[in-house]
Amino acid sequence: MAMGHRPDRVGDQIRQDLSEMLTRGDVRDPGIGFITLTSVKVSPDLQVARVLYTSLGDAKARADTAKALERATPFLRRQIGTRLRLRRVPLIEFRFDEAIQHQDRIEQILRDLRDEETNRSSPADGDTDTGPRDTPPDDDER
Repeated sequence: MAMGHRPDRVGDQIRQDLSEMLTRGDVRDPGIGFITLTSVKVSPDLQVARVLYTSLGDAKARADTAKALERATPFLRRQIGTRLRLRRVPLIEFRFDEAIQHQDRIEQILRDLRDEETNRSSPADGDTDTGPRDTPPDDDER
């Protein structure tokens, strides 16, 4: 059995169990809004599990969710301990996954560039470009 894959397998199992607990409503904290667990990274010694999540809402809703998850962490860790057969239950750290927001920002920039390019390539109705050119004429036009 390769030891390199065990943290990944344990992380997948933790993510699955946490997702079940959160969707079934085992955690009755109203501060936990609609969240998605994106991944769980477990340290090689299986002592720490970093749970990455995303949530809907503004910065205040995100802060409320982070506080609610922090309050619920001991309960969730106990529940994970009863489900997993490990000598020690990993410490659970919840962290907001910034990668999704960065990805959305990059997509927005690309959309803006595409829109700008289409606006630049198609002149407005009846608008003809008679002003000076920014680039020198080609050899064919001389």
